[in-house]
Amino acid sequence: MKRCLLAVVSMLLLSFVGFAQMADSIQFKLDSINQSLHYQQGTIELESGNASLKVPAGFKFLDRTESRYVLEDLWGNPEDTSILGMLVPENAGVVGPNSWAFTISFDQMGYVKDSDAEDINYDDLLKEQQADAKAANAERAAAGYSTVELVGWASSPYYDKSKKTLHWAKELEFDGDSIHTLNYNLRILGRKGIFLINAVAGMEDLPQVKTSIEPVLASVSFKDGHRYADYDSNVDEVAAWTVGGLVAGKVLAKAGFFAVLLKFWKIIAFALIGGGTALWRFISRKKEDTGVPAGNEPV
Repeated sequence: MKRCLLAVVSMLLLSFVGFAQMADSIQFKLDSINQSLHYQQGTIELESGNASLKVPAGFKFLDRTESRYVLEDLWGNPEDTSILGMLVPENAGVVGPNSWAFTISFDQMGYVKDSDAEDINYDDLLKEQQADAKAANAERAAAGYSTVELVGWASSPYYDKSKKTLHWAKELEFDGDSIHTLNYNLRILGRKGIFLINAVAGMEDLPQVKTSIEPVLASVSFKDGHRYADYDSNVDEVAAWTVGGLVAGKVLAKAGFFAVLLKFWKIIAFALIGGGTALWRFISRKKEDTGVPAGNEPV
């Protein structure tokens, strides 16, 4: 009986040691990915050529190339050539249980009229978008991506007429993912198009995202001649879409529901260990025991 008990204990100890070694290996790989990226601070000249970005306090910037690597290779999103960069929270990496970011791109769609901003029924608009999301799922599934349900507004649409900025947020549920995804949308209107800034996060990150909205919006500055107020009706093209159309997602409709930015850092761990939320809890507990917050790896 004692021999049998000793054998069981030995097997359990060996399993725990193996589990711990695996956790260390996973964490080492994640730390290596985070540390391999080249973050920037200060004022960034955006590749769109019409604006600069002053990295706000509490964030760090990734350029176009590394942003696409994160979004497409690490997070599992479809290819997106419009991405200009990403703002990543300063105390977090791009892979880990606390990872989230703002993506930045520009659409040269023309001058967006805002005369309809106060007339939009956002409840009706939500129902229409939920139907559109369902209709797009067949295309998503055929392309090998998870289907998605638009649960509702995570933050109701709001247009700031004085600053020419538009905000709204969606709560999304992806097939097979018990954690709901937050897609917080920001639009900055300019003379010849709009900046699209999207927060890619989990719903648990909503409070942090909301506190970052104003500094992130203020970080982008149009150059002289490119501001909304610089519009010249004699020479400038007017966009086919108004403010209501931007929220409705009818502009770039395929991207609006087909290429939703999904926080897919988990696939790295799954690929290495074949799944395992228990492993993440183990890693997190190890970091807490050593005084290092989980997910706040040095970068």
